[in-house]
Amino acid sequence: MKVVVAGLGKLGLPMAAVFADSGHEVVGVDPVQPVVDALNEGRVLIEEPGLHEMIAANADRITATTDYAEAIPGAEMTFIIVPTPSGDDDAFINDYVVSALEQIGAVLRDSPQPHLVAVTSTVMPGATAAVLAPAFEQALGRPLGDGVSLCYSPEFIALGSVVRDLQNPDFVLIGADDEAASRRLADFYLGIGGGRDLPVQVMNWVNAELAKISVNSFVTMKITYANMLAGICEGLPGGDVDVVTQAIGLDTRIGRRYLKGGPPFGGPCFPRDNRALGVAAEAVGAPWDLAAATDRMNDGLAERIADTVAGATSEGDTVAVLGLAYKDNTPVVEESAGAKVAAALVARGRSVVVHDPIADASQSPILAGVDHRQAGDLVGAVERARAIVIVGDDPAYDGLPSLPLQEGVLVVDAWRRLAGATWPGTVDYRGVGTGAVPPSQVPA
Repeated sequence: MKVVVAGLGKLGLPMAAVFADSGHEVVGVDPVQPVVDALNEGRVLIEEPGLHEMIAANADRITATTDYAEAIPGAEMTFIIVPTPSGDDDAFINDYVVSALEQIGAVLRDSPQPHLVAVTSTVMPGATAAVLAPAFEQALGRPLGDGVSLCYSPEFIALGSVVRDLQNPDFVLIGADDEAASRRLADFYLGIGGGRDLPVQVMNWVNAELAKISVNSFVTMKITYANMLAGICEGLPGGDVDVVTQAIGLDTRIGRRYLKGGPPFGGPCFPRDNRALGVAAEAVGAPWDLAAATDRMNDGLAERIADTVAGATSEGDTVAVLGLAYKDNTPVVEESAGAKVAAALVARGRSVVVHDPIADASQSPILAGVDHRQAGDLVGAVERARAIVIVGDDPAYDGLPSLPLQEGVLVVDAWRRLAGATWPGTVDYRGVGTGAVPPSQVPA
């Protein structure tokens, strides 16, 4: 079928590509003309594994425009995946979603064409009923129904694995007030990738909205729990957070995913969704102590790593921070652990040099105005460093032990990626979440 994807950003463009790869005719809509021109010319402006190849393979099924009046006619569905930035109060702002709905409604206003609109952008609980549906109906000039329907159906995807996540989700979540629309949308999702057997959860709008942000908030709590265990293990001779989490993760009530001590979580979703859950709880007078504690503990992790480094170095010493992106396989630096650690080290009087295989430090608001420099290569980052902090879990740093390092350099490895490496004898290697005394030296 013909479908429209409204928003061709870091998530919308991969969505358009995956839909086209499943055989659909896809029209992308974006207000930024250079973005539209690039897609129509087969150029991909976003770094995402597998995206360039998928766009190239399906170029005959993907077009783009800035005009909904050009995109909507003949299409059966529109997926809205535009930004919903956090406001000063940490609640999500709906302006871009409302604008898309108003423009879609204006096109459908005098048309008998049946159409299903699925909002996939993350919104606050209650937003669809209170804001989005009324705006859409006003633009339509009539109530929803008679072939025009509105669903809330967020995706659970992460930068660096968007294509894979879209093709292999754990489940499909649909919020709807129209049973026929929810069935149509479920059938569409189940047909992605040639058909698949997935759990489909259909519920009303508000429950789907709450389910979306609660998933991310729960994952942040799981990450923070593992990081709490890491801190405990560091104080226990022979303690090893990997050994502990691998064991408890075998309990099916817990599971291993995201249960790995390391740096603080970051990125464009986890921190803000956790805080938004708190906003939703406060709005109805419900306690949200768990989410608040998660946020508070996460904020302190970068400081803790910086304290470890500061305790083993002197003011003015050069410290290399390796890894600026909030996760591997993406250049996105929003709320990244590397940026937080770098800023904390500068605040402690260290001279900081940062490095990342693809991310640019100038894109980080955390580092704006913070005195640091970015090295163009790994050797340049570490050659004068008295301490090295490995924050990124990236294969680019696997060769670090063989590089010319300073005598007695401290290496703090947040992911313990290089725990099994052979280091020069003077290197002081410390894996975050491991005790100071090796297990072999702990008395029985």
